[in-house]
Amino acid sequence: MNDSSSNHQNLNVNRAMKEKRFNCERARTVSIVDTIAKLGRFPVRETDKEAWFMSPFRSETQASFKVSKTLNRWYDHGEGLGGNVIDLVCRLKSFSVAETLKWLQAQTSSFSFHQHPTVVGEKKINIHDIRPISHVALIDYLQKRKIPLTLAYGYIKQVHYRIGKKSFFALGLQNKNGGWELRNCFQKYCASPKAITLIENHNPSLAVVEGMFDFLSLLVIRPKWFIESDVLILNSLTFVTKVNSILEKYSALNLALDNDSAGDKSTHYLIGLYPKAMDRRNCYAGFKDINEKLMHHAQ
Repeated sequence: MNDSSSNHQNLNVNRAMKEKRFNCERARTVSIVDTIAKLGRFPVRETDKEAWFMSPFRSETQASFKVSKTLNRWYDHGEGLGGNVIDLVCRLKSFSVAETLKWLQAQTSSFSFHQHPTVVGEKKINIHDIRPISHVALIDYLQKRKIPLTLAYGYIKQVHYRIGKKSFFALGLQNKNGGWELRNCFQKYCASPKAITLIENHNPSLAVVEGMFDFLSLLVIRPKWFIESDVLILNSLTFVTKVNSILEKYSALNLALDNDSAGDKSTHYLIGLYPKAMDRRNCYAGFKDINEKLMHHAQ
């Protein structure tokens, strides 16, 4: 093998190692609390800095599994073991590290990152302008997701923000505490405080969805629901256990969560609490969520 081919091979090896390091670094920023929620488990108690769960590794009557939100690390007091999100998924799903990275990468479109929602790395999200949607890139993104601009216009804004010295813009859905869910074709962020979004039309029934595009897709696929229902956008499945004061006010609950294991468990959890709750996912059976069905049938 000549020197040039050897150097080329070394470059490829170094590049592959660098990409793996990057993937591991990015994977470790995925929120452990959101990861556990996606696997269908929710905190027994929670503060701004930590969350306590029943251990996912065994049956127990008192929560011994702690997640530090500030460090994004878990510790199981029952076993005296802990680690990062990669360690957790490897063990829970019996995956190799490579399989875990692939799984986390596939989930990142629905995960948030571990730091306080205003933080990316060590830099805050600073919103400096909120305006009606007008940028062609965001309009194209809505079209790609098969959402009419005229429909989104009344609920979604064009939000300009900075992370450090860099400027970005995204579609923004405001939550009830004044924070923003931010989406564009490259990024998914939240400008704190993280909270649910409640669209109130003063109806007796409530539709419950997971995210921004579930809500927008619902307006397209089931407009009658919106006419006859208020809509609760959870923005994170971790809020499923924190919205009882809202849910109990309605005479009927239409649940339209994702068709996955976390959506199954969240749906069954709510139906177990509220006999008035109905699983309405049959209207997009065969698809992961409402938007996936909308995009498929709009092709």
